[in-house]
Amino acid sequence: MLLREIKNIYELELKELYPITEIQSFFYLAIDFYLKLPRFVLATEPNLTITKEEEQPLFNALSKLKLQEPIQYILGTANFMDLDFVVDSNVLIPRPETEELVYWILEDVKKRSNQQIRILDIGTGSGCIAISLAKNLPQAKVYAIDVSTGALQIAKKNATNNSVNIDFIKEDILQIKSIAVDFDIIVSNPPYVRELEKMEMAENVKKHEPDLALYVPDNKALMFYEAIGVFAKENLEEDGFLYFEINQYLGKEMKVLLEENNFSEIELRKDMFGNDRMLKGVKSIK
Repeated sequence: MLLREIKNIYELELKELYPITEIQSFFYLAIDFYLKLPRFVLATEPNLTITKEEEQPLFNALSKLKLQEPIQYILGTANFMDLDFVVDSNVLIPRPETEELVYWILEDVKKRSNQQIRILDIGTGSGCIAISLAKNLPQAKVYAIDVSTGALQIAKKNATNNSVNIDFIKEDILQIKSIAVDFDIIVSNPPYVRELEKMEMAENVKKHEPDLALYVPDNKALMFYEAIGVFAKENLEEDGFLYFEINQYLGKEMKVLLEENNFSEIELRKDMFGNDRMLKGVKSIK
């Protein structure tokens, strides 16, 4: 079959579910992953024909896309900070807004000396934050916590694939009291979507990404941030940094929470979409 005919089938069968630009992105990701063909191949070879054997994975992917399974889970890989990460339904798909949080941390660390620093990523999931920091900060010793055994298995695989050493710890931040390490930086992208906000989520997220990593009760929207704030008071060095990815609707409440936990120099930043998404605080000297 002509490859352009398969592209037309993708557009026809998915047009009720996704914007055309997203459908085309799915197609190009699929041909790159399964056939090692660049996205511009149809411009240079409009009559390119592929074999039945080569067609099969493209149509298998299309079937899953029609069920609104994320393309990253179908291919089993996602890109973050120019690194490749294995992903499956045990972990959230890394997002560009979270890249902005990592860039903020890197920007701040580069203003400091090159002495070794200790970083803790709480709720590491795929390990994208911890691994990206370790890759870009060879002087850092990076630790990562998650409550999910499945997520930690994926994160460990990603650390190996990206040639970094991370100390992974299976712990529930809602119960942990202390770790025998004082950290210079603590970062977390914990669950923060309230049940009342589920209706705003895309169907492919609601159906396929892990609830454990996404949702919090409406009446306990800041439960993870509260636990991390208490933990950071005991386990963060004086003048250490605490970074959060946050619910865009709760920026003011998050600033108050950090103030109550004795953090200063609190800064709230917007993401690329103009939403309050990132927060930083510095542990005050008592």
